[in-house]
Parts: sequence; C-alpha cells; structure tokens
Amino acid sequence: MARWDPGTEERLTQAALELYTEHGYDNVTVTQIAERAGITRRSYFRYFPDKREVLFAGSERLPAAIREAVLDVRPAASPLSAALEALAQVGATIVEHIGRTAERRAVIASSPELQERERTKLAAVTSAIHDALLQRGVGDDSAKLVAQIATIASQNAIDRWADARGQEDFAACLHAVAASLRDALTADNEAFRSE
Repeated sequence: MARWDPGTEERLTQAALELYTEHGYDNVTVTQIAERAGITRRSYFRYFPDKREVLFAGSERLPAAIREAVLDVRPAASPLSAALEALAQVGATIVEHIGRTAERRAVIASSPELQERERTKLAAVTSAIHDALLQRGVGDDSAKLVAQIATIASQNAIDRWADARGQEDFAACLHAVAASLRDALTADNEAFRSE
C-alpha cells in the first residue's frame, strides 16, 4: 500500500461508521477501525488524531469557507440573507461529499462525547459567520444573533436534506427552513404588536 493513499481517509470513515453502528461508539477502538480499513494502527494517526475525528474529517476547513462565502455575498444583502446565501452555497458543496449521513447522525446522537464535538464544530461555524458579518459592518449584537440563527437554520436544513436521503436539493431545504423561520418571526412580531 502507498505511504499516503488518497483513498485511505474514506476507507477509515467507512470502517468507523460500520463499526460504530455495529458495536456502539464507546466499544470500538482505533485498532479495530484501522484493521477494518486495511491499515495499521500507527498509520491511522497519520489521518486522524483520535477515533472521534474520523467522523468530522474536513470540518476544520468549514469555518474559513463559510466566512469567505459570507463576505462574497452581494453588499446590499441583509445580514440574515447574507448568512443564509453563504450557507446554501457552502452546504451544497458539503452535501455532495457527505456519505451515510443517517448513520453518522445516529452515531453522533448516541454519544455525549460526539455531541460535544459536533457542538464545537457548530460553534466554530457560528463564530465564522459572526466575524464575517462584523466585517460587513453589522453591529455586534445583530451579528451574533444572526450567526446563531443561521447556524441553527443550516443544521435544520441538513437534517431535512438527510431525511429526504439526498433527493431534495440542499439549497431548497435551507430555503424551506428559512421560510418557516420567517413565518415564525412574522407571527411572533404580530403577536407582540397586538399585546
């Protein structure tokens, strides 16, 4: 086998998902993942620092990609529109490369350790959106709120896309979530006015 086989990372992810699904995250070792992928335990650590990160491959590049996408949205866009447009663009690229989303979601949901890692990833995304909105001239309070809302909307869109098993376009899923959000905010705004 080549010293740095480009297909190894995918094999490791596949092996980890299979083993986590079969035995549960806590009952699987790095050695088992490496063996199923056809490499040594030592080689595993050339790709991932621990058994968690195999489920989050590439997520370290996500905040920078989202930040740049927010900055690239047309200047006249509202803060929420800018964040959602950027997330639609980046999300469409991400979902093209996500395999076995349902299994990955189930494994993460089964483990507090993985749920914490997922929250860390989402916090980095929220921070990237916040920083980009600040650069676009949005005030700190608004930028923080919009970043949080956009991140939640994006997660809901990913869930919707995964539930549709990729049969629905990610941007359409995000658009549907955004429409629901706008409806909810409009209803709440009208309720405040009538009080």
